[in-house]
Amino acid sequence: MTKPNSYKYFKNTSCAFFPCHTDVSEESFNCMFCYCPLYFLGDKCGGNFKVVGESIKDCTPCLLPHADGSYEYMMKKIGENIEQM
Repeated sequence: MTKPNSYKYFKNTSCAFFPCHTDVSEESFNCMFCYCPLYFLGDKCGGNFKVVGESIKDCTPCLLPHADGSYEYMMKKIGENIEQM
């Protein structure tokens, strides 16, 4: 039986880096956006990031892609930016 809304969630427990963030429970950890599609937005992504050196965006402290509700947040931000293009 398929779970409702299963397209919004994926967990890869066999990944060598799982869990890559310890501040999200393993039970609800979402790996779907392992590589954040909002990286290109720079400081407008809405995530908790820091800038290393002059211009390197370090998203290590950001939990947005992995927490509950990440799918909805990502789709909303992507949609907003597609409209602006």
